[in-house]
Amino acid sequence: MRFHASTISRVSQLKNRPPLSFQSYSSSQLRSNHKKRCNFGVAFDIDGVILHGRVPIGGSPQALRRLYGHAGELTVPYLFLTNGGGIPETKRAKELSELLGVNIMPSQVVQGHSPFRNLLKKFENELIIATGKGDPALVMSEYGFKKVLSLEEFASCFESIDPVSQYKRWTTTPLSDRKIPKVPRYDVSLERVKAAFVVSDPVDWGRDIQVLCDVLRSREPRGDANRNQPPLYFAADDLEYQAAFPSKRLGMGAFRIALESIFNRINPKSLEYVSYGKPNPFVFKNAEVILSQLRSSFCLDRPENNGVPESHPFETLYMIGDNPSVDVKGAQQAGHPWFTILTRTGVFRGEDNHAEFPADLVVDTVEEAVDYILKRECIS
Repeated sequence: MRFHASTISRVSQLKNRPPLSFQSYSSSQLRSNHKKRCNFGVAFDIDGVILHGRVPIGGSPQALRRLYGHAGELTVPYLFLTNGGGIPETKRAKELSELLGVNIMPSQVVQGHSPFRNLLKKFENELIIATGKGDPALVMSEYGFKKVLSLEEFASCFESIDPVSQYKRWTTTPLSDRKIPKVPRYDVSLERVKAAFVVSDPVDWGRDIQVLCDVLRSREPRGDANRNQPPLYFAADDLEYQAAFPSKRLGMGAFRIALESIFNRINPKSLEYVSYGKPNPFVFKNAEVILSQLRSSFCLDRPENNGVPESHPFETLYMIGDNPSVDVKGAQQAGHPWFTILTRTGVFRGEDNHAEFPADLVVDTVEEAVDYILKRECIS
């Protein structure tokens, strides 16, 4: 049984708008429109738009540099809106800055698990478990959660909880670098797990499904199965996404389907969960708030009234993505002022527009998308 993190269901009025044609503008026209720069903002997906794995694609470094002034100051508010994650936003911003050659701030990185911050009041001092690639426990700890165990650390408290663990010869990090403490930080025999968080794509599906089924059925692997299910949260629900491999890879949504299918077969009550991430419209509403804050704080060309920055709605927010069912669908459901641009460098590779979720504009690369935006907004 799925519970959406938001029930906003407005349908975008933009998808039926004809795309604007490119026009040439004189330098005087560009100067007269200079103050219009912050009337718009841009949201970029990462995988399949900006990067394939760790490799920049589609002229993304050059495209992003056009959003800064000659002195490196931010002139166009933009952020990265991704369902990916597994590392803190501070670390992800540093990584993106190094890969793309521009200064990216943590506030410009919105990952699938970023909204988990909003659950801090509910679970700040409760025992929770977190799973996924990267360092999910660190992510949750940096959000302020006080009692976080990775699923790996939690499983280590129970001998033979994973019956095939002795056959697993692989490891994601060298043994010397593993962060599993010899003595668990919390006594899980005295305190029950109050919530489970799938922060990023799980690595060991078999173990994670087994342990999550144990916890969700009883809150404690050796307990009875008659208690109410603790809350379960997914950072995203992508069935597939574009990584470094040429064809699409299974995402967190595929893991959720596997877990739900097994749980519903062995438990009398259906699995209850909340999914965050795109295409939930609230993600785009949250992005609009962040872009507005970026405009007020960092854009040197923000409009002012007697020296005080003005706060007014954006005329247009551009979503540049590669997945019609995630990027385009979500922005269209969020409605005005979102304008959707679909690239052909990721999940979508079609010649024409997507049939079910047509974007306002289809381009080959993110560089072409940014070029279109700046010309439409009268910026050289």
